[in-house]
Amino acid sequence: MVIDENNIQRLIEENKNVKKEEILRIIRKSLEFRPLEIAEAAALLNCEDESLISEIKTAAKIVKEKIYGRRMVLFAPLYLSNYCINNCAYCGFKQSNKDIARKTLSFEEIAEETLKILKSGHKRILLVAGEDLKKCSVDYIVKAIETVYKVDYKGNKIRRVNVNLAPLEHDDLVKIKNAGIGTYQLFHEVFHRETYKKLHPSGPKKDYDKRISIFDKCYQAGIDDVGIGVLYGLYDYKFETLALLTQAKYLDDKYKIGPHTISIPRLEPAAGCDFNQNTGYGVADEDFKKVVAVLRLAVPYTGIILSTREKPALRDELIELGVSQLSAGSKTEPGGYSKPQQATGQFVVSDERSLDEIISALANKGFLPSFCTSCYRSLRTGESFMALSKTGHIHEFCDINGLLTFYEYLIDFASPETKEAGMLLIEKLKPELLSAEQIQKFDAFVKKFKAGDRDLYV
Repeated sequence: MVIDENNIQRLIEENKNVKKEEILRIIRKSLEFRPLEIAEAAALLNCEDESLISEIKTAAKIVKEKIYGRRMVLFAPLYLSNYCINNCAYCGFKQSNKDIARKTLSFEEIAEETLKILKSGHKRILLVAGEDLKKCSVDYIVKAIETVYKVDYKGNKIRRVNVNLAPLEHDDLVKIKNAGIGTYQLFHEVFHRETYKKLHPSGPKKDYDKRISIFDKCYQAGIDDVGIGVLYGLYDYKFETLALLTQAKYLDDKYKIGPHTISIPRLEPAAGCDFNQNTGYGVADEDFKKVVAVLRLAVPYTGIILSTREKPALRDELIELGVSQLSAGSKTEPGGYSKPQQATGQFVVSDERSLDEIISALANKGFLPSFCTSCYRSLRTGESFMALSKTGHIHEFCDINGLLTFYEYLIDFASPETKEAGMLLIEKLKPELLSAEQIQKFDAFVKKFKAGDRDLYV
């Protein structure tokens, strides 16, 4: 695909000072759960009227509630290696950084990390690795995935492994697919070509076109579940957001399968990295809230992922505006869960709450923490998932499965206080979210849970 930078800049300029009536028209359109045109998203991003921004946020809350309900999917990243042969100016893992402790996990260590994550209650893992095929080959990654799936803690296992990896060729993508991954994530980091060139002076990642074409290769290799993203703070956030939406539209138009997720990390300090954090493109919290709201309205069917880069209070706000997936209890260095401080993390973590603490906060706000992986295992991916998501029917599966995975967490892992709050929330949400038939199914599954069964879903 090609990002038409002149067109994006033109849309930003042409959609400045858009009249109030047009902003309200766009908002009304979004409330019909129709994706926005790039120009319409530009108009919302340019909006500076506080009352209209409030309307945008309110619409985002409504759309999120309609598509995702109160569900909040939780996962943990597992870093395999912080070796990298790229020299990205903003990343602590860059090859030229001699001030960090490097490590690639052995398979035994991967099992230890997985066990530690399992003991916290997680069921989803995102595998992350720097780009260095000598230290972290595709065959190593495949075996790492197999290792994660084999770990058992009192009958609990990781149910879905997603990956965040550098671009791979067709045969290697097929290997990763056959290993049983869910989503293949790859962030372009910054779409503005000249900035990209400046920030990626050496290493394979300097090839802009190879990186941006990865999802074509994914679909051709049978991977129909992909995640896109940018790193906010490297270039103008309006340009980057519109470029991100351009990528999403390209995938949806060409393959009828838009991105399953969009990730929205902001630039954070990294150990041993001398990159100037004052890039001139920092995104203020209020602008970041607007970005999340506009993304939710522009691509209502797509999950929005927020990492532990953000502080707890802001994370709590953003889940209201459109975020639907959260990393929780995260460690960003290889070995960080079982042997911390043996290696250096990728970035500074701002939300250091445990999984239980985050679940407690979500439950107290009426959100449904979910560990559901049923779509992946029931083959509701790609076109099948999009058909359900775009029409708003995905909740027919997600609500009951989210409640089941939450109940399972509560009886196996929750602190007494979280368990009490969580059980009360389940009883409140059951009649709100489930049909009479689904309530009967849920209650039948609860009896099976009490009898010792696990991993129950529809």
